[in-house]
Amino acid sequence: MNTALRAAPQKGGTAPPAEPAPPTREGRAPLRCAGGPETTPAQPETPPAQEDGARSPVPGPDVPPAAEDAGAEDAGADAPGRAAERPLLLGVRHHGPGSARAVRAALERYQPRALLVEGPPEADAVVGIAREGLRPPVALLAHAVDDPARAAFWPFAEFSPEWVAVRWALARGVPVRFIDLPAAHTLALHDDTPDEECADEAAVRVDPLAVLAQAAGHDDPERWWEDVVEHRAEGGPDGDPLAPFTVLAEAMAALRERHADGGHPRDAVREAHMRLRIREATREHDRVAVVCGAWHVPALAAPATVTADRRTLRGLPKVKTEVTWVPWTHRRLRRRSGYGAGIDSPGWYRHLFTAPDRPLVRWMTRVAGLLRAEDRQVSSAHVIEAVRLAETLAAMRGRPLAGLAETMDAVRAVMCEGSEVPLALIHDRLVVGEELGEVPDTSPAVPLARDLARQQRALRLKPEAAERELDLDLRQDNDAARSRLLHRLALLGVPWGEPVRSRTANAGTFRESWRLCWEPELAVRVAEAGVWGTTVESAATAKAEDTAVAAARLAEVTALAERCLLAALPDALPTVLRVLADKAALDADVGHLAQALPALVRSARYGDVRGTDAAALREVAEGLALRICVGLPPACAALDEAGAAEMRGHLDAVHSAIGLLAAERLGERWTAVLTSLATRDGTVPGAIRGRAARLLLDEGRFDAARAARLMGLALSPGSAPRDAAGWLDGFLSGGGMLLVHDEQLLALVDGWLGAVPNEAFSDVLPLVRRTFAEFEPGVRRTVGELARRGPARGGRRMVEGGGNGFGAGLDEARAEAVLPTLRLLLGAGAVGDHTEGSSA
Repeated sequence: MNTALRAAPQKGGTAPPAEPAPPTREGRAPLRCAGGPETTPAQPETPPAQEDGARSPVPGPDVPPAAEDAGAEDAGADAPGRAAERPLLLGVRHHGPGSARAVRAALERYQPRALLVEGPPEADAVVGIAREGLRPPVALLAHAVDDPARAAFWPFAEFSPEWVAVRWALARGVPVRFIDLPAAHTLALHDDTPDEECADEAAVRVDPLAVLAQAAGHDDPERWWEDVVEHRAEGGPDGDPLAPFTVLAEAMAALRERHADGGHPRDAVREAHMRLRIREATREHDRVAVVCGAWHVPALAAPATVTADRRTLRGLPKVKTEVTWVPWTHRRLRRRSGYGAGIDSPGWYRHLFTAPDRPLVRWMTRVAGLLRAEDRQVSSAHVIEAVRLAETLAAMRGRPLAGLAETMDAVRAVMCEGSEVPLALIHDRLVVGEELGEVPDTSPAVPLARDLARQQRALRLKPEAAERELDLDLRQDNDAARSRLLHRLALLGVPWGEPVRSRTANAGTFRESWRLCWEPELAVRVAEAGVWGTTVESAATAKAEDTAVAAARLAEVTALAERCLLAALPDALPTVLRVLADKAALDADVGHLAQALPALVRSARYGDVRGTDAAALREVAEGLALRICVGLPPACAALDEAGAAEMRGHLDAVHSAIGLLAAERLGERWTAVLTSLATRDGTVPGAIRGRAARLLLDEGRFDAARAARLMGLALSPGSAPRDAAGWLDGFLSGGGMLLVHDEQLLALVDGWLGAVPNEAFSDVLPLVRRTFAEFEPGVRRTVGELARRGPARGGRRMVEGGGNGFGAGLDEARAEAVLPTLRLLLGAGAVGDHTEGSSA
């Protein structure tokens, strides 16, 4: 069942060995399923047993111990009558509940003395953990010791035939061995194979399940497989649990005779190693059972000499590897996850395997329970009618039992009233499922993974496959510790949690919200991060220091300083601050400084909230702000429109950052800079001059009269129309309530627009439309109403008198009209007592 993460999964068919993946953003190869001819159809069979060969105790350097008799023939099988002496080959479909039931029945009948399973031989050392608390879905993880990012998975679900066989053997004290190509070779071969070659192989691979279904006259391989295997009673019509394996072995033999390796050229290497391991087991035990993908059965049963098998394996590359168990999820068992032996409906298959009886009735009951939990009206009558409809559909379609298609059609019609929305929920929660396996503490793991598991238990932060949101109150010790752990993991490249906008964002900086989802690949990320330290804190500290030294831009270092404070890494801050000071001293680009300042100021502010000493950060931030004050005015001169827009963003960010620093002398210096920009001549773009004027007005440094004078100058006939439009955009950016409450400014804007020359109006219009489009709908409507009155009704009066925009005074007659409504809202007589004072 060798499956390393790879692309181009085969629908229901076999999957080739793991192949190299293109680099990720970090430059490392992404995880793929390491592969073996995966999902081949499996109605179990009784293949021939294999000839014993002479044993040689001295294997070749790259070949695992194996028989050395050069003349020994065949790992394989003669007649079924010799099954007591030769290995019993049980060909299966990986993750098939029908195959799992058939394997269990065959093992009960055959009672082997040893069990061989398709999988990496390195897992022999950890297979015993399966009896100590492993709860599927789980996976064997093999990774290179020197580069944990080079990894492969071999997943097991509760309904996987291999898992059922392993649990059967361990419960009875039967030794279990894995016989596939060692992971040491598999991982090395992935690195040696070009991506183009892997893509070519994937394009010509044969899907055995599809070929068999087509030969049987079916166009849907999954539906055909369900009918002939998943819905088949154990033992078949003659009651012989070995008969289905014989039938499937004959079908696979015919396929391989026609298609040879079926587009899996590495299968020859894997099958040679399997035959050698089978010979070893048959010399030690008189009754051996082999559970493997059905695609391999003909090759394992075919005559082959030990010499030929050893020659096939000679010279294979290898790497040093480690193997352990990791939790897996149903979602990662799906084909769309990139897992070549994947299935479309792991939750449905688990139900078929675990339901003791009446699987359709029990399934509909689960669906009804889920919909009721989502506040949908579903009764027992719905369940009864849905079961009847599914059975009727199965009969009309000529199926032995209702499958997933009939079940979902019935649910859609009866329980969902034709809606696809609840059906999607059923698909995600039940058909696929959200199960996450569990691995006991006795499983081998890197020290970093053990420290992470300890902290997860201590903080009651259990990994879950289902996505969920977590709100943290940083004033609580446990929540603050959770926040530190999540930030440290994010710094290590283990994105278990993603920060999201808090649902209580207005409650202050002591709130955080995270979206958590544990993916199996994170186990590899943890192993990879183990090179930085043995605990989460020490590893994050070392990684932060290394990142700071390697940073190329000042903004990267300031962002890292903020992350160090959020993760509470005081030991990393000295290095980060030293690098920050060095880069800030050498960087003369005001844009870079302005880009770096906000993160640095936030770091100092969060240090206060989280009880961290951020005095050094504050000192660096103030020095950075002073350098910006000196360099900003000349940096704003002679900019084009794109440069002006970027610099305007820096202006807003620096203004907010300096406000957070709350340093009086620095604030005065910044006010002087803004005043200089707002009153400069045309060498500074209008967008920047207008924005500086608006910031000064909002801070109370400018009064309305001074702002109106600056606007009049900017919108005067002597100004270029596009520059005037830019000034207006900068001044009004962020809200247009100024125009509602100060009709003097509105009249200036209105008069300027009316005076724009016709030839320039088409250039100015898009800029003005963009400015007004940012206003809220109510503000736009009010401004439009005020503009509709026009200067004919007092435009000059508005400029001179500065009215409030809503008339000269209170209209008492109109005010009286609201009193009946107020009485209804507040109660009879509640308003009458204050009628006299209401007009005051």
